[in-house]
Amino acid sequence: MSENLNDPGHGDSVASWTAVSIIMVAFTIGTFAFWFNIAPIVWASAVLAIAGVPVGILLKRAGYGVGGEKSKKKH
Repeated sequence: MSENLNDPGHGDSVASWTAVSIIMVAFTIGTFAFWFNIAPIVWASAVLAIAGVPVGILLKRAGYGVGGEKSKKKH
């Protein structure tokens, strides 16, 4: 099988895994809070989900993104 040299890495990095994990936890908490009608937790989980994006961006800039200097796997 030939190797694709244009493979972007599909987000296989600490930065992307951290961002996606934060967002998934936030949506899980928000779903349960919505189900049990706890509005402040729903809104807090929405803020947490939005905060997951800048966390991923900051980690990427810190070198933990795909091909970053602190990334163990070089693509």
